[in-house]
Amino acid sequence: MRPVLLLAALLSPTLAAQPLAPLPTTTQGEGYAVLIVSRERLEVATTCEVALYLYDQMAARLHQGQSVAFNLPPGKVSLRLGLTGSGSCEGGIAQLKGEALDLYAGEVRRYRIAMDSSGLRLHAAPPSH
Repeated sequence: MRPVLLLAALLSPTLAAQPLAPLPTTTQGEGYAVLIVSRERLEVATTCEVALYLYDQMAARLHQGQSVAFNLPPGKVSLRLGLTGSGSCEGGIAQLKGEALDLYAGEVRRYRIAMDSSGLRLHAAPPSH
């Protein structure tokens, strides 16, 4: 039964993307901020993966309907988005202009990815209750 559950979990489109790169560490007691980034099904109309870069290193790849959460040390976070994948997505759109976010200990910040004529961007998402 366990292999069936594992296979079902791997095939589920609602799974959260897994972080790929190690993130900066903080000393115990400083607290963390939580950064949640979602790729809604209709916001980015492409089958390519959206690559999320933290501190200029790829930290996650998001398919449609996925989200990822990071526990980050408080302070300034450098973030960039780009399209990646195989086939026509290979060497896709790279977001050259990044964003800098100021995160505070204990804060939960939510964003959703959107695309317009100027490329990929983050929109603040309402807090979930």
